[in-house]
Amino acid sequence: MAMLWKFMRVARYSKTALSPKVKVRGIPTHSRHSSSKSVASDFAASAPCSNTVELLGKSYPQDDYSNVTEKILSKVGKNLHNRKHHPLWLIKEQVKEHFYKHYLGRRGTPLFSVYDGLSPVVTVQQNFDSLLIPQNHASRRKEDNYYLNRDHMLRAHTSAHQWDLIHSGLDAFLAVGDVYRRDTIDNTHYPVFHQMEGVRLFSCHELFSSIKDGEGLQLFEQGHRTAHKQECHTMEAVRLVEFNLKQVLTKLMTHIFGDGLQVRWVDCYFPFTHPSFEMEINFQGEWMEVLGCGVMEQQLVNSAGAQDKIGWAFGLGLERLAMILYDIPDIRLFWSEDERFLKQFIGPHIWQKIKFQPLSRYPPLINDISFWLPSETYSQNDFYDLVRTIGGDLIEKVVLLDEFAHPKTKKVSHCYRIIYRHPERTLTQDEVHRIHRAIEESAVRELGVEGRF
Repeated sequence: MAMLWKFMRVARYSKTALSPKVKVRGIPTHSRHSSSKSVASDFAASAPCSNTVELLGKSYPQDDYSNVTEKILSKVGKNLHNRKHHPLWLIKEQVKEHFYKHYLGRRGTPLFSVYDGLSPVVTVQQNFDSLLIPQNHASRRKEDNYYLNRDHMLRAHTSAHQWDLIHSGLDAFLAVGDVYRRDTIDNTHYPVFHQMEGVRLFSCHELFSSIKDGEGLQLFEQGHRTAHKQECHTMEAVRLVEFNLKQVLTKLMTHIFGDGLQVRWVDCYFPFTHPSFEMEINFQGEWMEVLGCGVMEQQLVNSAGAQDKIGWAFGLGLERLAMILYDIPDIRLFWSEDERFLKQFIGPHIWQKIKFQPLSRYPPLINDISFWLPSETYSQNDFYDLVRTIGGDLIEKVVLLDEFAHPKTKKVSHCYRIIYRHPERTLTQDEVHRIHRAIEESAVRELGVEGRF
């Protein structure tokens, strides 16, 4: 659901070579990472520039907003959520079956329709404007998103399809797809993950028909906006929508994880949904956030052509659910092609009990890197993206170990610890050293830092 998921930053640099699957038109430059010759091709980052990218059969002219990298573009079209027997497919199918079985229309057909093949390339208008995200909101920044150009981007949330689906006349739907953001690097964060959006709209009759003496109740009024309701909603309507939303999601989580599941709701305040919440479930003694949800912004609903209805929306991360359900310890494993991983999820039905059996636990290799920050604005996520671009899925974690300000020059130094570990084989120190060297040289060239190597 829009704005209920933390946005990630995107690096300022975006000069990495495009994958063979991405056609590039225009005149490339010959600017390359100087270390690319000494780094294995799987990890090297080269930097030819072009002025057109052809992605998923369409061409997108590049401009000063273009910042998507080759590593990210290589993931577009993988659609892990549609790959049969993949753990993300299993989770998607379980949620679909639950909604198909428990929510039926008047004719006995499923109330919710499912859309899991929508293009991840959306317009800025779809990703932000249609969701009423202000022009000056921080979530629009280049540092927070993957832009193809000023007008097109890789969706940051499946909420980018809300307006279009409502405008097409749908009252209840699930939208599933890969989304693209940036964040810190560890075993639970990845710049590409999969999200499911759920939306349900109610007419006055649908919402109040089961309420005693509900004939006189109304959806809308002229009032004041608060953290608990919008100015146009009646409190009765908001409370019923909120109750229905929490009931639907609690049943879903119980259905997936079984009876005895502990659920709690954390109140949140977002300028686009009132009220809004995050759901946390208790897993092995720890509370873990699994989704965000809230009453939909009425202005969005109205603009999409459903002026006489009120609704809720939720967004959940499929990786988060799969990691909990199957006890998968590292988010990088979802991208594995290793049969030892994939075969574990092949079963006679989608509800088969599966506990992931770890592949051999290969030892980590640890290297540190220190540098003085440039005088201009520096973002840690710029560095994280550079590390991910060069090291790929060999990077298990990056931690800021130390921050030092020189008492005389006032220059600031960062020291990061990079933990390398291949999820499927043992890395050699020589192999890691070449990657680490490429990261050092690229940080100087791309981020303008002064190395302390």
